[in-house]
Amino acid sequence: MSLVGGKWKMHILFWLWKREILRYGELKRELGKVTHKMLSNQLKELEAHDLIVRKEYPQVPPKVEYSLSPKGLTLMPVLETLCSWGKEHITNDERAVVILSRS
Repeated sequence: MSLVGGKWKMHILFWLWKREILRYGELKRELGKVTHKMLSNQLKELEAHDLIVRKEYPQVPPKVEYSLSPKGLTLMPVLETLCSWGKEHITNDERAVVILSRS
């Protein structure tokens, strides 16, 4: 769990799973209120644990793409099961908190 713990790692993995390849700016846009420093740190940690792949293209301006690694792809059924469990067990009060925190 420590590999995907924290506020943003599961969100990052989710978007890379849904969209397959995302550039840094696209990922930041999908996540919303994440700071540059936080996103950068989370991406570095996920890459260090071999859950995502960072591909840098030698051009100006620099182009960097992120995708799930083969190891990261094997984690997706586990995260999908966690999401299903959460949907089944969330209370109305907790649902309201989730909705408010997104605004």
